[in-house]
Amino acid sequence: MKYKKISIVTPTLNSMRTLEMYLDAVDKQVYPHKYIELIFVDGGSTDGTLEKITQYRKESDFKISVFENPLRTGEAGKSVGVKKARGEIICLLDSDNIIPDTRWMERMIKPFQDEKIVASEPIAYTYRKKDNVINRYCALIGMGDPLCMFTGNYDRYCRITNKWTEVDREEMDCGDYLSVCFHVNMIPTIGANGFFIRRKFLIKKLGGGEYLFDIDILWEILLENPQLRIAKVKTGIIHLYCDNFQSFYRKQIRRISDYYYFNYIKQRKYPWNKVKKGKIVMFCLSCITVIPLLLQAIIGFRRKQDLRAWLFHIAACWITLWAYGWGTIKSVFRKKIVDRNHWKQ
Repeated sequence: MKYKKISIVTPTLNSMRTLEMYLDAVDKQVYPHKYIELIFVDGGSTDGTLEKITQYRKESDFKISVFENPLRTGEAGKSVGVKKARGEIICLLDSDNIIPDTRWMERMIKPFQDEKIVASEPIAYTYRKKDNVINRYCALIGMGDPLCMFTGNYDRYCRITNKWTEVDREEMDCGDYLSVCFHVNMIPTIGANGFFIRRKFLIKKLGGGEYLFDIDILWEILLENPQLRIAKVKTGIIHLYCDNFQSFYRKQIRRISDYYYFNYIKQRKYPWNKVKKGKIVMFCLSCITVIPLLLQAIIGFRRKQDLRAWLFHIAACWITLWAYGWGTIKSVFRKKIVDRNHWKQ
């Protein structure tokens, strides 16, 4: 195997909840460490995150760099990190992403032997019985936002639909991965949680932008280069999404509020307006009547028996409906970025 230089870009902001597990999993990769650089971009952590990274840098054989992120958001941190990166391949790995096995990096890089492959991403989230109910649920459903399942715009294997996406595409099975070509007018929510992409395409499209919205940039790259393909590698990534209901609600509020704010200042490019409104209405009706959510949970339970996780499906949909509804109403009167002053991972 010809080794490529990889730059792992990780935004941090009070990330101690998951940082040690993140570092331990990266350290165990059999991919030669001399071909990997770690770039952390911190938004002003006060919980010991920077001290932990400094300690790890002294003990590790990786090349490690730390930069400041004055704009504080994950998207701003990714932009800073990508501009500093020197690897041929960029890996966007969040601090709550835990690599599941020692050969994961090798498998994620292998598809780039095909010059038509511009990016690679795990096809699933890794389910672990030891994780909390919310993290198990998100792994089972393949997303942190159940609305995406109703719209069909998701990018990880979902045990309710038995699919990894419902977006129109052409795909070839290449053994360890699927080689996928999307119709240029729509792609699923690809671009985070263990996402690899050729640096030359990312840098060209990012330019001097202060924010890197992964799906927006990938969509623009594929618009200009429709012959390029995405590899969906037949592996997973552990995503420690959140610990409790309050944190889940907070993340849903942040997602919708940030979207309206950045769309208002014309920073977003992906055509979310093409998502069929009828599917959003169906999501709302399903939450109100509850029965469709119960049926979905039963289908999921038959495929993977975890009663508590599947019962959370109903709560997750209701929390999302409330958060998005309230966030939409607030956006009419006030468009501002969510305050990160007390944020923690």
